[in-house]
Amino acid sequence: MKKTIIFTLFVFLELISCKPETGNQAIEKGVLTMEENITLSNIIIIDIYDNVGFDSKFKTGFGFGCIVKTGNKTILFDTGSDSPTLLANLQTAGIKPEEIEIIVLSHIHGDHTGGLLGFLEKNPDVKVYIPSSFPPSFKEQIKSAGATVADVSNPTKIIEGVYSTGELGTLIKEQSLTINSDKGLIVITGCAHPGIVNIVEKAREMFGRNVYLVMGGFHSPPISVAKEFRELGVEKTAPSHCTGDEATEAFADEYKDDFIKSGAGKEIKI
Repeated sequence: MKKTIIFTLFVFLELISCKPETGNQAIEKGVLTMEENITLSNIIIIDIYDNVGFDSKFKTGFGFGCIVKTGNKTILFDTGSDSPTLLANLQTAGIKPEEIEIIVLSHIHGDHTGGLLGFLEKNPDVKVYIPSSFPPSFKEQIKSAGATVADVSNPTKIIEGVYSTGELGTLIKEQSLTINSDKGLIVITGCAHPGIVNIVEKAREMFGRNVYLVMGGFHSPPISVAKEFRELGVEKTAPSHCTGDEATEAFADEYKDDFIKSGAGKEIKI
């Protein structure tokens, strides 16, 4: 726990001085070619860390993290604030740390990165995709734990059918996860600091197709965003974490049966 707290504080202290680096496996011009436009089916997404509760068997804690299962690949997107809660919820979900091969961190804030070092003590054999603007000290901590670091600047392929939007935003740079499913795009956000509508528009630009589901933290958007989602053609929504009660209620009112109540322990099958 002490190591995690020190790690998180160190990250914030060095954020201002960090310099961008070259992206990894970047998609030229941020647009996928037809050859890359592979769709996935039988996707399972589990909200594994959230301050919003859903299943009482799962612990809550401020932050966000979710599991994405696609075929034989398991991805952890964000790690919440602390590893004990993260690891406990993984166990409740029946997921062993060693099953996870890839970690994607959305942005630098501790409620999305705080569980990382404790997780790496259980399974260091992972590749961690982080925005390239993360401080060098953060990257060295990951490498020292035995994991591999992949810097992301531009839209980037994680695995077949799963991509990062690349770094978006200015003051707080953030990447989101986009899954190219056979029902449409699935967009998963950590906190949506660059603006949730901007993120959805970026995903549509990358793939040139409809958005089936947007889930995660939407960063307290105005309630008008629910109608903006409709105008963008978003079919389903599952907001949680930092979305806020008013915006969540607006999505529930606008989307009705297409609104998915989410929180720690929620499992979505696509």
